[in-house]
Amino acid sequence: MSDRPFQDEIPPPAGRRNDRVLILVVLLAMVLGLASPPGRRAFDTIRLLASLGGTPAFVAAQAVAYPGGRADLYGQSGPVLLLLPGAAVAGKDDPRLVRFAAALVGAGWRVMVPDLLGAKALTLSAADAAEVAQAIRHAPGDRVALAAISYAAIPAVLASLEPEVAAKVAVLAAVGPPYDARRVIGFFTTGFWQGQRLEPNAYGKWVFVLSNARRLTDTGDRTLLEAIARRRMADLGVAIDDLTPRLGPQGRAVMALLDNEDPGRVADLLDGLPPGIGDEIGRLDLAARDLSGFGPELLVIHGADDRIVPVGEGESLAAAVPHGQFYRLGNLAHADLTASGLGDGLTLGRAVYRLLEWRDRMG
Repeated sequence: MSDRPFQDEIPPPAGRRNDRVLILVVLLAMVLGLASPPGRRAFDTIRLLASLGGTPAFVAAQAVAYPGGRADLYGQSGPVLLLLPGAAVAGKDDPRLVRFAAALVGAGWRVMVPDLLGAKALTLSAADAAEVAQAIRHAPGDRVALAAISYAAIPAVLASLEPEVAAKVAVLAAVGPPYDARRVIGFFTTGFWQGQRLEPNAYGKWVFVLSNARRLTDTGDRTLLEAIARRRMADLGVAIDDLTPRLGPQGRAVMALLDNEDPGRVADLLDGLPPGIGDEIGRLDLAARDLSGFGPELLVIHGADDRIVPVGEGESLAAAVPHGQFYRLGNLAHADLTASGLGDGLTLGRAVYRLLEWRDRMG
């Protein structure tokens, strides 16, 4: 054996040495990239998208109370994002919302999910904006971000029009938001939106009935409409002909709108609704509001396959505010933040990256 044990070792070929150098350069670039704010945001964007498409790590919620409301608080540190539930009876406890909150915590947010009683009870009204405003006022930190699911975008926008509240809101991300209330009602009753025929999801129709039945002055019609709505929400094909003949003039006006299939009659049928319902539709109609003074940046994410709120509604809302950005996905159902396909993933990734830019500004 030689006393210089390595002198006979065959040196690696030049190509292999170059490969090793290239790998070291790539690894160094990755390290340097992740050390920069854009690199970290890109990494967090990918991680958040992966969490939304899978099962994010469990995050325990801390119950908090504030004047006029209560909420679940996820995460221990980071800027605060208020996650606003849409119209769903599970409210803040909806499993999809809980997973979404956990994914956001993994991306560096501290997530506050208020218990919005109006949206939870499906008694949708402009008064829901007061609940949202109160949650914003009492959220930790000087500035907050908002993420609103579907209907929740309406009270989120209305609350953020108040100067005191607007001063605290940095950005609002809205998923599948309505804009023109009369146009959306026309869609889920007839299937027509701006001259196009689509197949609406009937859930929106019966949420509308349930949320407005309590506004009738005829208590008998109110009871019957609530029963009709709950029956149809449980089973869209169930018979209701044992209930509809018993309706009075107020209930028949509502059912005439629901049974109508002619888009040309929608305006007159809406105008013929009992005043309590018509007035509330007007208060919830963002298209009837002057949004030129809306201060926060608005990120609208909407799927072209949405059959509850057509994608054009989100596009119109983004165009109606000074700082609106619109992200159109091909497949998003209604408010399911799981992108399918490379194109949708890239589009959703752009929206997430922009939201994370606000996270870094606020942090």
